Amino acid sequence: MDQTYQIVAVNKPEEGAWGIIGRGLGAYNKQQAGENHFQRLCFALQTPEQEIVGGVLAEIYWEWLYIDLLWVREDLRGHGHGRQLMIRMEDTARQHGAKNVYLDTFSFQAPDFYKKLGYQVFGELQDFPPGQQRYFFRKQL
Repeated sequence: MDQTYQIVAVNKPEEGAWGIIGRGLGAYNKQQAGENHFQRLCFALQTPEQEIVGGVLAEIYWEWLYIDLLWVREDLRGHGHGRQLMIRMEDTARQHGAKNVYLDTFSFQAPDFYKKLGYQVFGELQDFPPGQQRYFFRKQL
């Protein structure tokens, strides 16, 4: 390694380094795989007073939907809200050209929920976190 360069810790990467590194990798990826048509999507579950009590955050790129986060407040689980959020996200992703979807979840979260929605496990990490598993799911839209 060239002695003029050094590796330093960045305390708040979102304030600069994240953007520079992300743009650099994005430019390289575009050269190799073409335009990804990146889009962020978000649907929130709200009370009549507009308090957010759940929601789903996702991204579309290269015709794939990635479910980043899905959460419903604990007292509202089991009432179909998560299912409705996922259906809405999948339908919207199809409208934006997505053909597949993937996500990951932990064994203590909701693997059975995703299986009921037609998702299939394509990967698993044991002991992540210790004593649990991390599952990777996919589904064709």
